[in-house]
Amino acid sequence: MRNHAFSFTLAAAVTLALAGCTMAPRYERPPAPVADTWPSGAAYDPAQASEKTAADLPWREFIRDEKLQKVIDQALANNRDLRSALANIQAARAQYRIQRSDLFPKFNGELSATRQKSLSSFSEGRSATETEFYSASVGLSAFEIDLFGRVRSLSKASLESYLATEEAARATRISLIAETASAFLTLAADNSRYELARRTVESAQRTMEVTRKRLEAGVSSRLDVRQAETVYQQARVDLASTTALIAQDRNALELLTGGRLADDLLPAELPENHQWLADVPAGLSSSVLLARPDVLQAEHQLKSANANIGAARAAFFPSLSLTASKGLASPELSDLFDDGVSVWSVAPNLVLPIFRGGENVANLSYAKAQRDLYVSQYELAIQTAFKEVADALAVRGTIQDQLDAQRALVDAAADSYELAEARYTKGVDTFLNALDAQRTLYNAEKSLVSARLTASDNVVTLYRVLGGGLAGEE
Repeated sequence: MRNHAFSFTLAAAVTLALAGCTMAPRYERPPAPVADTWPSGAAYDPAQASEKTAADLPWREFIRDEKLQKVIDQALANNRDLRSALANIQAARAQYRIQRSDLFPKFNGELSATRQKSLSSFSEGRSATETEFYSASVGLSAFEIDLFGRVRSLSKASLESYLATEEAARATRISLIAETASAFLTLAADNSRYELARRTVESAQRTMEVTRKRLEAGVSSRLDVRQAETVYQQARVDLASTTALIAQDRNALELLTGGRLADDLLPAELPENHQWLADVPAGLSSSVLLARPDVLQAEHQLKSANANIGAARAAFFPSLSLTASKGLASPELSDLFDDGVSVWSVAPNLVLPIFRGGENVANLSYAKAQRDLYVSQYELAIQTAFKEVADALAVRGTIQDQLDAQRALVDAAADSYELAEARYTKGVDTFLNALDAQRTLYNAEKSLVSARLTASDNVVTLYRVLGGGLAGEE
């Protein structure tokens, strides 16, 4: 009968713990504080419906260049920021398992032996008696029966914190892919600028030598020679500074990849169009932002804060804990498990908070304030995401016009330079006009490289801010 009572007590404790209620407020996702659709206007292309979004586009399909794919693979394998994020996931998962273990009773086994010597007094004198006592038991100590959901709320809060950490790692992965692609494009653009500066140095040097010969022949002035030298020296300055930039670009790229990159993986020049990258579908609705890892991270943090309110509320109510054991006792170790006497104990403990000096009220106020804080951070995450997408869409809507105009400017500047140089050679025009035309052409070509980099980098940015980079990888 006693054995049945003990078993019933333990079963009841486990049942109450697992079925305990929770006093956390019902979670409701805050409405998104942004428009339902993307912005429209002169800077934006008309929105087009699409079955896919950037989040549905695997990065290996988005990145078409094989070299860049290999560079990103190396970054995903070796980047230290990503490794740190993955380590944080493991730590958060362990913390959640620690907290969740409080929902279950923890049983301990104990085996003890006692040997005691005592003195007895008789009329004839005193005598010493030695006794031995052995016991073995299994029990639990101070297991909290979660009547009001305090432990369940804490477990829920820990789970949401773990999920937030997991989303943070996903966001780190997306950022790493985008940052590596951008660094690769920047290196390619600086290689293009270097080639442009090198060609300009050679061209300016030829012009300067021709002008010197004309000076020796008495056709040109010394001023013409010095003016020709200005373009040459400026191109030399650009060549030296671009050489340094290329080295720095490689250093930045190798920091992202976590190690040395083979020379054959480095880009030669930036392509004329962004054929290294696939087009990114933006879709019509801004609801895609709710699936961005950083937004999901903020929402999990909000859910964790919401669960902590339940734990703070439960602290106002009584807590019930249970200590119990069941075992055997015998004066002989050999008889302990055969003829030992069954012993058991049950010790419930009920604690009712009466006066805590305002601690429970303060904890509840703090939990509510934290919840309000994370509501604001969640809304800010959505607003920031919306702005990032809108900015990228504004660039996408105008960059082609900019590229077309810049290419036309380069063509016009090239023709102008050829005409001005021919007129100067024939003595029809001054050298200053030819020099200005050469400078205009050089600056126009540098601006074209910058515009091409902006166009390619904007595609990468749009892919990142729309949550691309995770499809097919999980």
